[in-house]
Amino acid sequence: MASATKQLTYRRYTSIEFLLGTGLTGTICLLVLFSDLLFPGAGKIDLSARLLPPFITMSHPFGTDPLGRDVLARVVAGGKISLMVGLLSVAGAVVIGVIMGLISGYYRGFWDMIVMRFADVQLALPFILLAITFIAIVGGGLRNMILLLIISQWVQYARLVRGSVLALRDREFIQSAQAIGVGDLNILFRHLLPNLIGPVIVLMTLNVANNILLESSLTFLGLGVDPLTPSWGGMLADGRTYLQNAWWVSFFPGLAILLTVLGLNLLGDWLRDSLDPTGRTSK
Repeated sequence: MASATKQLTYRRYTSIEFLLGTGLTGTICLLVLFSDLLFPGAGKIDLSARLLPPFITMSHPFGTDPLGRDVLARVVAGGKISLMVGLLSVAGAVVIGVIMGLISGYYRGFWDMIVMRFADVQLALPFILLAITFIAIVGGGLRNMILLLIISQWVQYARLVRGSVLALRDREFIQSAQAIGVGDLNILFRHLLPNLIGPVIVLMTLNVANNILLESSLTFLGLGVDPLTPSWGGMLADGRTYLQNAWWVSFFPGLAILLTVLGLNLLGDWLRDSLDPTGRTSK
């Protein structure tokens, strides 16, 4: 039995999803974390070196943009904004969605009806319509971008948690806790939440990747982060007019988005298989 468990653990941590996902995500996060030390002059303008092709000089391995700024340095620095948007927006959506889902699924009744009908209405709205309306009212910028993503995604966590709570609230361990006088808050956060955190973690991992794509898309359309702030979406937007003559200006930010999203999706798949009891027993 012990040897089987060790073999299962070995397979889990040597799977291609875990190794490649951890490698890609970890490398990009480390580069972004130490971007100020690695590339202190990411925004330095040098018009004499504008639009240098990649792999020509060691000082600019990814080439330069129309203002002579190093593309590699800007890609690494821009990752800080994109990852910040992805992580903070998911964290905010999780806090709101989990609390709403716990209360809605546990108490049901009028509160459940109000929360779920509001969620149904929000899910019926196209994201781009919600984004345009929100930005037209409150404006763009980094803070408002994060707030928009929180508002648009808390519903996913609320519905996921509510469904899990409805399946667990009538189980014997919950009824036993109620019978001995355990308070509702303790039941919600000490008994119910630990038993449904697995699917929430998986959804969080996938939504970080999705939010990086959404931030890049909205910034590319001019609805996101301030154009003066380096971000992957902003770099894509800056390079779209130079695609024929200077493809590298857009290619490397797009490659950074691709690798980051790929790494996070692989980690999400690995977490889903690891936290799913059915998936563990089937391997």
